[in-house]
Order: sequence, then structure tokens, then C-alpha cells
Amino acid sequence: MDEIVTNLQQILKRIEVSCNRAGRNPEEVKLLLATKTVPAERIKVALNAGQTLIGENKVQELKEKFEALKETPHTKHFIGHLQSNKIKDILKCNVACIQSLDRFDLAEKLHQRLQAEGKTIEVFIQVNTSDEESKFGASPESTIELVKQVAQLEALKVKGLMTIGLFSYETEKVRACFRLLKSIQQQIIGLKISNVEMNELSMGMSGDMETAIEEGATIIRVGTAVFGQRIYPDSYYWNESKG
Repeated sequence: MDEIVTNLQQILKRIEVSCNRAGRNPEEVKLLLATKTVPAERIKVALNAGQTLIGENKVQELKEKFEALKETPHTKHFIGHLQSNKIKDILKCNVACIQSLDRFDLAEKLHQRLQAEGKTIEVFIQVNTSDEESKFGASPESTIELVKQVAQLEALKVKGLMTIGLFSYETEKVRACFRLLKSIQQQIIGLKISNVEMNELSMGMSGDMETAIEEGATIIRVGTAVFGQRIYPDSYYWNESKG
């Protein structure tokens, strides 16, 4: 378990170094622990070490870990592909933010359920910046219109954008994805849409977090570099049922 604490220290150092290089304040960048496949006991080690933001990809894992983690203070985001038949389960698990909203029909269903329960929730719009068939997310061209539509649903509080960059070792190709997300964010800010805040950019993971920070990320999603290598590559978890 000590390795988790050591890994966290190394990640926080990487954030600090990247921010200094980019002329940014390290406090502008939040670390979200991507906890897919990670048992609750290992997650608790990270939470007890001072981290409080976690993200789950799979609703089943969210439910399985809910009881084990509920006594340990933390904030939970849902970062995986959202399906309408899972909305009820997600809300039961006290998720504070859904980062993967990518279509209006889903937003409407989420809004209806929240209204029925007298709740609101924060959402990010997921954008497919890499133009890959295997990736979920709104197309860059349709994102602004989707934001305008979602803004009309008062139970949903639009806080920013999320993307999964290209899975590539070619840094500049990955950087282009993050730059595109930043560009869309700036366009939306310029439109001053009511019920929309565009303060958050969730982008970057263990392998490309430095590039994401240089391009304006406010949330980086890190799992492998904290909890260790998983059996499957990241792409396996992000491509749940597409195709």
C-alpha cells in the first residue's frame, strides 16, 4: 500500500513541474483518481493520503464500492460511457458530476430523473476530439449546439468539457486533441450562455498529463500511475460497446 502513497507524491510532483513549465499555478489542476478495477481498500489508501476526487467508468463497480467507501470523505465523478438505463443507479451512488454526457436524449432522461428526485447534478460535455470511431463523445462541430440545448435543462449544471485524447505516443497528435477542446471551451465562454460555466477542462491521463496541463487541463484523470498497471490497456475500458 505504501507504493500508492509514493506514486501519489510522484504524480503531484509531475503536476507541479508541468504547471511551472507552463506558467500555471499547480492549484489550478485537480487530480482525479481513475479507480476502474481498483478495490475499495486501495482507493481508501489514496483518500487517506489526502486525495478526495475519484472517478469510476463502470456503473457496476460504482455500486460495488459504494458501501465500502461511503464513510471515507470523497467526491465522486462518473467518467465512463453513460447509458440511460443506468442513470438511476448512478444517482443512488451520490455521484457529484457526470463527465461523459454526449447526447441530448440522454441529457433529457437524466434531467427527468433528477427533477423527479428534486436534485441537480453537475455535468461535463464529452467531446470526441480525436475523430476515432471507437470513441464516444459529441463531435467538435456539434458540441456548442449540444451545450446550448443542455443549458435549457435546469437540473443539469454545465461546468465544462471532457475528452479522451488520441491513444498515441506521438505527443503533437495528442496535443492537437487537447488544443481543440480548449478552443471549443473558449468559443463557448465567448457566447455567455446562461446556466453554463466553462471553468473545467477534464483531459489527460497517466501517459499524457503533462501535455494536457500545458494545454489548459483543470482536471487530469490518473489511474495506472497511482494504482499500478491493469490487465487491459486504457482503450479497453473507454470503448465499452461502440461499433
